[in-house]
Amino acid sequence: MSKIAIIGATGRAGSQLLEEALRRGHSVLAIARDPSKLQGRDGVIVRALDAKDSAALQAAVAGVDAVLSAVHFSTIEPQAIIEPVKRAGVKRLLVVGGAGSLLLPSGHRVIDSPDFPEAYKAEASAGVHFLDVLRQEPTLDWTFLSPSAEFVEGERRGHYVLGKDHLLIGADGKSWITFADFAIAMLDELEKPAHSRQRFTVGY
Repeated sequence: MSKIAIIGATGRAGSQLLEEALRRGHSVLAIARDPSKLQGRDGVIVRALDAKDSAALQAAVAGVDAVLSAVHFSTIEPQAIIEPVKRAGVKRLLVVGGAGSLLLPSGHRVIDSPDFPEAYKAEASAGVHFLDVLRQEPTLDWTFLSPSAEFVEGERRGHYVLGKDHLLIGADGKSWITFADFAIAMLDELEKPAHSRQRFTVGY
């Protein structure tokens, strides 16, 4: 059992990370700007703070074994997460990534494809930037887990397929993963690290 902090614990991805962590018996520090819906959960310590508050974030995560970040990339700079984690002495940072930086069969990035939705481009571009910053990080033990093209609500199937830098596309031509099964993959990585200082992806 580990003590982990989840930044953005009330979001769609973060809330599933929280549920999966509790299911496995981990102790969770849940960080969110409005954590009212998390009150009274066994095994959960709640901290109401804005992740942009560097000093508060550093103080909050001090003493945990790992930090899981589920914040929207377009709302915060990478170093606003990375530096407080490092200063707190936390060795591991696992990041809920995006699919935009994944590669298509052609070798081009998903974000550069002609039909990439304009509405998602700002968030995807910020996600690409976050990954680039992590890849230049000299000391932190980081992992960046990219979902498939469609990252959706849905049942917890309990299985998934792993990939590295290329977008996973199923036999049916779909590229997708539910938040619940993504959370399984992330917690599997937390418990049995296989992608230290790497990005990987997950789908069906």
